[in-house]
Amino acid sequence: MQDTHPLEPAPPPPLEAPAAPGLGARLLRALGEVLQTILIAALLFVAVNLVTARIRVEGNSMEPSLHDGEFVVVNRLAYLRHGPERGDIIVFRFPLDPQRRFIKRVIGLPGDTVQVHNGSVYVNGIVLDEPYINAPPRYAGEWTIGEGELFVLGDNRNNSSDSQNWGNLPFSAVIGKAVLVYWPPSEMGLIPHYDLAGSASP
Repeated sequence: MQDTHPLEPAPPPPLEAPAAPGLGARLLRALGEVLQTILIAALLFVAVNLVTARIRVEGNSMEPSLHDGEFVVVNRLAYLRHGPERGDIIVFRFPLDPQRRFIKRVIGLPGDTVQVHNGSVYVNGIVLDEPYINAPPRYAGEWTIGEGELFVLGDNRNNSSDSQNWGNLPFSAVIGKAVLVYWPPSEMGLIPHYDLAGSASP
């Protein structure tokens, strides 16, 4: 009787190192990563520009709050749920030349009556406390703000093109609320808001 031996498994084939990708494959992979980075950057750029705008302050009409040459971030979404408030600094398309952008402070809202006399501004008969102005206004007048309109003034009252000489601002011209000075670095910071809510509507 012959001895029988169990079958032994065949030894596994020797492991072979994976072939290194060729130059063409490496270039394609690198190109794909670059394109992906560019696409992400482009999407972020579009998203930021949909939400914000950036403008350069030109002139001294908002002194001492904002200075000539400063760069400001504007929140385009600030008024999606509600309109501007008295005291907000807003950026808008100049009604007489929509290609130009102006920056001013909101003083009057729809339904308000704004008066300027004896160096003070009154809204609905209540004098405004305005620590942010450069000097008391030297002009006088009275304005009624209609539906869908705002009354805006520069903080440098006697050197500003604003509602006191070209009329009420249509709300449709508003781009957004100025929220931050980002240049120069020495002036970087949030733009302070002054609450003028005490000027109650009639």
